[in-house]
This record gives sequence, C-alpha cells and structure tokens, in this order.
Amino acid sequence: MRTGSEPTTARSPLRMRLWLSVWGLIWAIAGTAAFALAGRPGWAVACGVLWLIITVDLVMVVRHIRQGPHYQPGRDIPPYDPPGPHP
Repeated sequence: MRTGSEPTTARSPLRMRLWLSVWGLIWAIAGTAAFALAGRPGWAVACGVLWLIITVDLVMVVRHIRQGPHYQPGRDIPPYDPPGPHP
C-alpha cells in the first residue's frame, strides 16, 4: 500500500537474502555430512531439517528475483489513505 512516505531509493533485500541462503545452505550441508559421519544422528537430522528449510527459502527467493520488478507508482501519483471507515 502506498502511503507517500516510502523512500525513493529503496531496494529489495532479495540479493542479500539469496547469498545468505547460499551461505547457510553450504553450512547446513556440511553440518549434515559431518554429524552423520561422526555418528550423531540427532544433530544430523537437525541440520537436514535446516537444509530443507533453507532450500525452500532459496527457491522462493530465486522465484521472486526472476519475477522482476513490480509496478510502483511514481511521484505523480498522490498518496492515498488506507481503506477503512472515514470520519
């Protein structure tokens, strides 16, 4: 919703989230493998679950990046009040 107080130079944090997810994915895979080899199945499962969550997040981030920019009203569009009861 446009309120008129949005910064004109705002950028999406998707690229940063992409690289943080990749970093987390590397560590989750390494942790799963290390704990499995060390004979710690509980920790290996925990890292495996984290691996799954990170993978789902990574897929969603890539999907949003591939969708491209969405329409944002320009400066010539005045701000509007949120919907609701008006006095």
